[in-house]
Amino acid sequence: MDVTMLESGERIQITKLRDLIRDVPDFPKPGVTFKDITPLLAHPAGLSLAVEYLTQPFRGMNIDLVVGAESRGFIFGTAVAQNLSAGFVPIRKPGRLPGETHAEEYVLEYGTDGVEIHKDAIQPGQRVLMVDDLLATGGTMAACCRLVRALGAEIVGVAFLIELTFLNGRDQLKEFPIHAILQYESE
Repeated sequence: MDVTMLESGERIQITKLRDLIRDVPDFPKPGVTFKDITPLLAHPAGLSLAVEYLTQPFRGMNIDLVVGAESRGFIFGTAVAQNLSAGFVPIRKPGRLPGETHAEEYVLEYGTDGVEIHKDAIQPGQRVLMVDDLLATGGTMAACCRLVRALGAEIVGVAFLIELTFLNGRDQLKEFPIHAILQYESE
C-alpha cells in the first residue's frame, strides 16, 4: 500500500502499526535485522487493523480462497479469508500435509527449500488471494504461486503485512498485483 495515497487518519494508523513491529538486530544471523511481528499479534487493535488493511483492496473481488504460506501466512490468511467469506488453504513445508501433495522447490541464498499443497485443495478456475507476513526476496511466495497455478487457479493478488523493498522481492512476482501494508527501504 502506498502510504502517500492514504488519508491522513489512515497514515497515522499505518504509523501505529509500524510501531508494533520490533526490530531484532543480528537475528537469525549477524548483519540481519529481523522484523518481529509478535508485538503486533499480541495487540488486539493492531492485529485487527493489520487484517483489515490486508483485506480492503480485495473486497468485492469474488475471492474463492485465501492461500497462506507457512507459518505466519496462516495467521493473517485465515483472518483475511474470514473477512472475505472465503475458504483458506495452507501451503506447508515438505512432509507436513497428510494427503497427496503437489510440491515446488525454490532456491535460497545457500541451498534449496520446498513447499507443498494438497492436490485437491484448489479447483481449476477458483479465484485465489495469496497472503504472507513478509515479502523479502520473493522466492517462497513465487514457489507458492507456481503451486497454486499448477492446480489451475487464478491468482487475483498477493498481500503482505511487510515488504523489504531493498531485497527486490517484487521482481519474482511481477505478473501479480502486490499489496504491502508496511514497506521498509533498508534494514
